[in-house]
Amino acid sequence: MRFPSSLVLSATMALALQAALPSTGWSQEVAVLDPSQADADFTVQGEYLGEVEIDNAPTRVGVQVIAKGSGKLAGIAYLGGLPGDGWNGNETRKGEGTTQKGIQFPGDADVLIQDGIMTVNDLAGTKIGQLKKVSRKSPTLGAKPPEGAIVLFNGTSADQFLGGKLDGDLLVQGVKSHQKFQSFSLHLEFLLSYMPTKSGQERANSGCYCQGRYEVQILDSFGLSGESKECGGIYGVKKPDINMCFPPLTWQTYDIDFTAAKFDGDGKKTAEAKVTVKHNGTVIHNNVSIPNTTTSAPFPEGPDAGPLYLQDHRNPVRFRNIWVVEKN
Repeated sequence: MRFPSSLVLSATMALALQAALPSTGWSQEVAVLDPSQADADFTVQGEYLGEVEIDNAPTRVGVQVIAKGSGKLAGIAYLGGLPGDGWNGNETRKGEGTTQKGIQFPGDADVLIQDGIMTVNDLAGTKIGQLKKVSRKSPTLGAKPPEGAIVLFNGTSADQFLGGKLDGDLLVQGVKSHQKFQSFSLHLEFLLSYMPTKSGQERANSGCYCQGRYEVQILDSFGLSGESKECGGIYGVKKPDINMCFPPLTWQTYDIDFTAAKFDGDGKKTAEAKVTVKHNGTVIHNNVSIPNTTTSAPFPEGPDAGPLYLQDHRNPVRFRNIWVVEKN
């Protein structure tokens, strides 16, 4: 099944927004952690959801708009809704453009974004749909540690981590927990910096290493296809079942259930490590075996317990509400 040619989002997007940077002296080459310091494109970037007339029937559609720097934009349209919220997992449309000229999608409709509303008109100027900007929140955001949990970070001190540094009440990337773990369940909240001029592995890159050995990638992969080296991927091993990355400067969650690899008395591995991962409340890996340590792991594979390692990849990423429940 393909999008019909009359799909409203296969369109020209005209944005009623200024492309100039705010008068804060902010440079587009600098990673931003404060929305007030972001460029004008940041106010357009995000997720939109609503209904459009497709083949004379109202159809739910989601759109992700991605800022690319200097007024450049990319857009992804999803039939059925947004990833994790109705999208059928197959059909998308991609487009590129600018804040001045709009995003060019293949198709025959015009789309206008103003004040968080995406209005869709056919070529005759008749309104055929409207989408509203939405700000999704993970259902596990702010999850409280259960009784018996080990609280690694609650915003008051970074003492549980080697190299721990605070940015206000947030934890700065590039730390290893003093405490080491075998099998566990982990709750972690993270904030990706806004880096519109960067792409790929240079866009808000970090990583969550279970036992300092097995990485669940942290990266601004908003609007990307969702590969093994993108957000939620078991780095270089398996891509997430669905890309649940929210826009940068949105708090996101990992809920990870990790089972340590097993070794016999001679140090020979008898069972691989396994992991189940929820990203923003959606399962993206279900009991996946990890055959070996992932790239850049600071600890070699072995029978000993290992720390939680939050990688510093020279990009600002912030963390909060980190706790672990050990398993027998």
